Amino acid sequence: MVRSNRKNAPKQPMAEVFGFPLDNFSPEASRHRTYRLCPFNNKSPNCTKDKVGDPLGVCSIFYPGGTTITCPVRFREQWQIVELAATFLFPAGARWTSLPEVQLNDRQGKRAGNIDLVLAAYDGEGKIVDFGSLEIQAVYISGNIRSAFAHYIADPSMGYDMDWSRERNYPRPDFLSSSRKRLVPQLMFKGGILHRWGKKQAVAVDRAFFETLPLLPSVPREQASLAWFIYDLVLDSASKRFHLTHTETVYTAFETALARINVAEPPLLDEFMTQLQKRFDAAQAGGNAPNGTTLADFLDPAESPIDPDAV
Repeated sequence: MVRSNRKNAPKQPMAEVFGFPLDNFSPEASRHRTYRLCPFNNKSPNCTKDKVGDPLGVCSIFYPGGTTITCPVRFREQWQIVELAATFLFPAGARWTSLPEVQLNDRQGKRAGNIDLVLAAYDGEGKIVDFGSLEIQAVYISGNIRSAFAHYIADPSMGYDMDWSRERNYPRPDFLSSSRKRLVPQLMFKGGILHRWGKKQAVAVDRAFFETLPLLPSVPREQASLAWFIYDLVLDSASKRFHLTHTETVYTAFETALARINVAEPPLLDEFMTQLQKRFDAAQAGGNAPNGTTLADFLDPAESPIDPDAV
């Protein structure tokens, strides 16, 4: 196997469609494209992404650094994410099962969201004795991926080598939105409740997404309340298939990790001062003073300025 890594953006953005690379024309790949099948343990045999009747079967996309997963179902390949998460959530030898899409409410009965997967440990009598959560975070796409997908799927034998690079809204991974609009709210609301209960949590992400997060302080495994299971898509050149491959686990404390992700890391103060100086110099060179607003701009001319000592 060789790791997928492209230094420059490819002519077209899609790495996998219905589970297969675009240039894979094996009978299995053709069957998945014809019947819109999902090979990654979806809730139904068919892909249901975006629209059930007209699914957007793009599992992962290329970007200049390699590949990144854009569909959470893609992480379910052979269910290894569940198996590995269980090794963190429960002691060795525990009996466990997984329950998908479990609704979680707060104390007032308001919905906090659905937990992607709850792993529940049970005893010999079938009684649940412990549980933990597994959240799966795929990457949002900016731009128009459906147009590229539709062009390819209309005739894969011709579309696999299409040049989409000059099309408007060329699709790209939106790592920032994936963390701020999706991951952080999940950890704050659902994760916050689980943390208050003292339950461990696991998150499955791909390396491309994880590397865009701030550096998370790690802790020893036995002290961790939140574990990050990091995966890569590795291309098997013989079968022309990508395989989900676990490459690293990062153990963190829940509150420390959330605080680090939720707060933007500031640039160097000197860099920002330099930026301000350039803006000021440009305004001066143009003969216009920088736009300045004072309290007097908001007052009626007939009114007297506010006396600070009178406040």
